[in-house]
Amino acid sequence: MPVPVAIDEIDRRIIDLLREDARRTIADIAERVSLSPAPVRRRIDRLERTGVITGYTVLVDPAALGPSVEAYVELRFTGNTDVTEIVASARRVPEVEEVATTAGDPDALVRVRVQSVEHLQHVINGLRHTGHVTGTKTLMVLSRWRRGG
Repeated sequence: MPVPVAIDEIDRRIIDLLREDARRTIADIAERVSLSPAPVRRRIDRLERTGVITGYTVLVDPAALGPSVEAYVELRFTGNTDVTEIVASARRVPEVEEVATTAGDPDALVRVRVQSVEHLQHVINGLRHTGHVTGTKTLMVLSRWRRGG
């Protein structure tokens, strides 16, 4: 488990600004946190070096790429299934975008993106046949809101 890194309020504000727009310039961030660009650059470098900032990414509107269905699939596994095995079984499915193992019921929550309801059924069947899944529950996403994006 990562060791917590000491960050102050300015670091938190820098992180929030980058979450809102990872392409924001150092000069813009500096102005918003009332520092000059050099210390902001040093802070961002430190946050990257210590693993607080692990990367930068692009958010894509899947609807702009064509029809798709997003769903969350709850997975329940046999009692002796190791957590690493749960994650590994979901990672093998290309339509899986994210896996979260959970305490309690269900054992994992898997986010998938597929082209159609029929495709969703195929993916769920694939997840069910990993050998350790005892049950599933699927929730189709109707709309989404995300903080900072």
